[in-house]
Amino acid sequence: MSTEKIAISMDHNLLERIDSLVRKRIFPNRSKAIQQAVKEKIETLDKRRLALECAKLDPEFEQALADEGLKGDIASLFNV
Repeated sequence: MSTEKIAISMDHNLLERIDSLVRKRIFPNRSKAIQQAVKEKIETLDKRRLALECAKLDPEFEQALADEGLKGDIASLFNV
């Protein structure tokens, strides 16, 4: 995985908390701590977005589509 350097501004108290985690050896350095935090936040947002999209689905309609597809699959197995 290639990485790129960036510069960010951060609240002093938040940076102190990150430094505390580094001192406790929870993270090897600030960079890894921030990378992990950003990665987890993006994954959470992706899951939330997927959940919101899934909530828009009509379960009965989706089941009907699945049943229709299954009928076609079974018919093709038996050359019907």
